[in-house]
Amino acid sequence: MKEKSQKYTDVRKLTDNKFLNLYEMDALTDGGREFHYYFASRNRREELPLITGRVPFNGIVIYPVWRREPDKLVMIRQYRYPLGMWVYELPAGLIDQGETPCEAAVREMKEETGLDFTPYEGGEEAFRNPLFLGAGMTDETSTSVFGFADGELSGRFLEDTESIEVLLVDKGEALRILRQERVSLRAGFLLMAFLKMSREDPFAFLNME
Repeated sequence: MKEKSQKYTDVRKLTDNKFLNLYEMDALTDGGREFHYYFASRNRREELPLITGRVPFNGIVIYPVWRREPDKLVMIRQYRYPLGMWVYELPAGLIDQGETPCEAAVREMKEETGLDFTPYEGGEEAFRNPLFLGAGMTDETSTSVFGFADGELSGRFLEDTESIEVLLVDKGEALRILRQERVSLRAGFLLMAFLKMSREDPFAFLNME
């Protein structure tokens, strides 16, 4: 597909927040008319994808199979301030400076659930590429990390700004959640894969053979 030439003349950072900022772009239509476009980003101005042309690694979502019972998945139910409601999700978080996605997953799993996490390294690598979450509003990406969770559930590593309940979910409960509850997009699609997984080979869906 033919790529369009640069379709903006300038971009300005409007806020100064540690985790997320609003940018204003002097964008151009295909006919050359200028208009203002606004988007949110976790990236510094010089690291914006529209400037670098590169896809950043911003965050991760974790697909944690419960090692003791491989037909169960570790999920969380988290209060989300922008919605004013509880949402069913998978453990997730941002990648810190210098971290790999797998290292971030191990850290975030411990922080959100108290559990240990062992990444699974097999399967198609394309399924671990960073994917854009909502390109009409943000340039944020998320990378899926698959693996096994084990240990003892604990909330002692949570920050006081986080309200999280940890759940061990089987296929029946996963289907109920999809039918009846408020679910994040990332969790929704990965739950669809979970509903087709087998206890004997829980990551078979990652294989392309």
